[in-house]
Amino acid sequence: MTEKLNLTEAEWRERLTPDQYRILREAGTERAFTGALEKNKVAGEYRCAACGELLFQSDDKYDSGSGWPSFTAPAADEVVEEERDISLGMIRTEAKCARCESHLGHVFPDGPGPEGLRYCINSASLAFVPDSDD
Repeated sequence: MTEKLNLTEAEWRERLTPDQYRILREAGTERAFTGALEKNKVAGEYRCAACGELLFQSDDKYDSGSGWPSFTAPAADEVVEEERDISLGMIRTEAKCARCESHLGHVFPDGPGPEGLRYCINSASLAFVPDSDD
């Protein structure tokens, strides 16, 4: 497990755009079908926009039709933490970066993968790094 990254709120505000701060640090969300990575089909890695931790691989990304980037599994079990979320009058499972505890999105039990999970993640929570052509 990577060492935890703990920054002050002032340091987070300096590091992130206002929209990223709202989503990553205040558990906000972007409107469906507006995120820059929702339709991305390029091979590569999806890293935490706040701390750079590798979270998801393009091989696990699929079009769920939900309007947000969706993945069947994280890059490794320990990189995404899950917490019960009872906000907005619903019971959901929040997905957070294990390294910096930033909000990524939610996990739903309606995915196509072997575990049947859909990691529904905000584009603003992710930094995409395309595979190099070596």
